[in-house]
Amino acid sequence: MKLNNIIFAMAGSFVLLSLVLGASGSPIYQHEYWLFLAAFVGLNLFQSAFTGFCPAAMILKKLGVQE
Repeated sequence: MKLNNIIFAMAGSFVLLSLVLGASGSPIYQHEYWLFLAAFVGLNLFQSAFTGFCPAAMILKKLGVQE
């Protein structure tokens, strides 16, 4: 997989996981604070679109993932 595909898959997974853990109707509900993870991921994706700075991309590049 390429770097962008991995970033999108990670972001989507984190958002879905935090929604499942933070939504009160979910069967594996934990606490509302999990919704902050979804907000953080969304804000990070938003700022990355304008600045080009993505911490996850930097880490994955150091691990040897190709662009």
